[in-house]
Amino acid sequence: MPPKSSRQFLDRFGAAGSLLCAVHCAALPALLALAPSLGLSFWLSDGVEQAVVVFVTFLGLFSLLWGYRRHRALRALALLVPGLALLWAGLLHAGLHHSQVPHAVVMTVGGVLVGLAHLMNLRLNHLHVHDASCAH
Repeated sequence: MPPKSSRQFLDRFGAAGSLLCAVHCAALPALLALAPSLGLSFWLSDGVEQAVVVFVTFLGLFSLLWGYRRHRALRALALLVPGLALLWAGLLHAGLHHSQVPHAVVMTVGGVLVGLAHLMNLRLNHLHVHDASCAH
């Protein structure tokens, strides 16, 4: 089992990243209007969004499955799975992806769920007690 500090870092990093992603998605309509004048258009490209969703998916699955092996509670995964489903739907569903407001709503809710899943996993790992029945 990896050290406690590594598990905590992954969950904190994942939660912060996911919540920043949610803020980004919520602010996207305003950023679309301001980005060209500020020279920030690159950060709004589809390639950056795809890379972030792929990264969030791998980080979330790795971190939460790692945590599940320790605490055996499905609550964090119950937040992660719908969050990732919303992120991927916002990325891949043409109707959502090309409509600014629905896209922003779906991606924001997905990012918030993924962030909350990391926070839940961090809490579950912190509350986990090693005893005779514990395998880890």
